[in-house]
Amino acid sequence: MNTPTRRALGALIAAAVTVGLAGCASAAPTASPTSTATKDSLEGSITVFAAASLKGTFTELAEWFEAAHPATRVELNFAGSADLVTQITEGAPADVFASADEKNMAKLTDAGLIDGEPVDFATNVLQIAVPPADPAGIKTFADLAAPGLKVVICAPEVPCGAATVKVVEVSGIALAPVSEESSVTDVLGKVTSGQADAGLVYVTDVIAAGDAVEGVAFDESAEAVNTYPIAALADAEASDVAAAFVAFLTSEAGQSVLTAAGFGKP
Repeated sequence: MNTPTRRALGALIAAAVTVGLAGCASAAPTASPTSTATKDSLEGSITVFAAASLKGTFTELAEWFEAAHPATRVELNFAGSADLVTQITEGAPADVFASADEKNMAKLTDAGLIDGEPVDFATNVLQIAVPPADPAGIKTFADLAAPGLKVVICAPEVPCGAATVKVVEVSGIALAPVSEESSVTDVLGKVTSGQADAGLVYVTDVIAAGDAVEGVAFDESAEAVNTYPIAALADAEASDVAAAFVAFLTSEAGQSVLTAAGFGKP
């Protein structure tokens, strides 16, 4: 991102986070969005547990959030959504949870661990990741069923795996994967390392991988759109910072970063 764009986005983020604070339990700041007083009015540290497919985007978003509010710190923990839910329910210290699907968020909501209602902030769809030049010649979802093809997918309990199951059901095309991974980044890793001929990941993962892989879009992916919700946890220590970070994800600034990474609107 070039310097003028970074400056513009930085100002936009500062304003967006300030507006988000108006809806939080703490008093809304009265100074202008770019003033030092406003930036310093929010302080504290939060730990954000986020789905593996959000790693690159959330790393950037956290940097911008901290830049807008120097007295805050955002620690990030990435893994498959199902694994993160297990960690949180077992007592892992988390203040915000961002899931790659609504099902895993519902587990924490039902357990009474969420503060308020989760907020949808993005959508994502599957795409086939193949090595550069696509040596196996994969052009459609049906091609993944070819005998001898090494295909890697996410495990069914993981959001990308649940989406894969749905596509299989809708298309009627059975797959014989050589492995089922606990996160979408693990699937991508199998493809980039040459251990697989193809892997089912999100379109955002293909974009983030750059020249390491090529993406093959397929029509059936429209049948399994994943919605990403985010929420502050009920026992968040810096609850105002957690709420502001959640609000930031749906702000114009937050959405611009997500869109650039390939995510769809919620």
